[in-house]
Amino acid sequence: MSINCEILDLRAFLSVVELENFHRSAEALNLSQPALSRRIQKLELAIGAPLLERTTRHVSATALGAELIPLVRRMLEEFDTSLFAVRDVGSQRSGLVTIACLPTAAFYFLPTVIKQFSAEYPSIRFRILDLPATDGLQAVARGEVEFGINIMGFSDPDLIFERLIEDPFVLAARKDHPLAAKSELEWDDLAPYQLITVHRSSGNRTLLDAALAKSNLKLRWSYEVTHLSTSLGLVEAGLGISVLPKLATPQEDHPFLVTRPIRNPEISRTIGIVRRRGGTLSPAAERFMTMLIGTWAEGN
Repeated sequence: MSINCEILDLRAFLSVVELENFHRSAEALNLSQPALSRRIQKLELAIGAPLLERTTRHVSATALGAELIPLVRRMLEEFDTSLFAVRDVGSQRSGLVTIACLPTAAFYFLPTVIKQFSAEYPSIRFRILDLPATDGLQAVARGEVEFGINIMGFSDPDLIFERLIEDPFVLAARKDHPLAAKSELEWDDLAPYQLITVHRSSGNRTLLDAALAKSNLKLRWSYEVTHLSTSLGLVEAGLGISVLPKLATPQEDHPFLVTRPIRNPEISRTIGIVRRRGGTLSPAAERFMTMLIGTWAEGN
């Protein structure tokens, strides 16, 4: 089913939401208030539901309207960017790339690829939402971003996953910890020590617990945190050890911390690109995704 609306209808909706007032929005868009109202009514008719709640003093988005705001913002920004890119249409070097990325990948890997990409396409801009796995998938599904970098394994018929790498779970410990003396470990080796883990709402925790349960294993934790970076801080302070994806650990030699592989079983998370099924990418996003896949392949 196609939705018949115009760019100005979307601008009208976003303006009213941001200014919370029909009169000010009409002035900002150089429209009469009746014309602005007709734009909003046309958009609501096309969507099939109210997008704004109106009172005598205040205008706000309905629940559906609030859900559409990030998507409308992205659509308008991409449209405006495309207009400016017409000047450079021959070389196709302008544009905007919007992606949702796991914080660990965003911090440790993505900057390298973006630096390489920007050297070739200096006029292309990036909007990066560094989000946990579940939030990142929702951003892709809602169309807030063009694609995401996420953990694979979530079942959603509307999304397509393309594998990039395997990221094994490893032990992180201080260099003076007894386990640091071993070249590799088994899960039972962790039992005597204080363990720092992330909250069960984390996609990493869910994946790890499920994989261990298949081998009838369970980790007993002493500290539970929200972010992987916090767990590393507690490890560095000498409060315990932690199990986390290798990509979330320091990639260079660290003055206090070491990582060790854990075997029997070896558990890893599969990181890949996630897109909406049937969705299309902007030329800028298509080029960046191609470079992203190639860089991961070369490095792994």
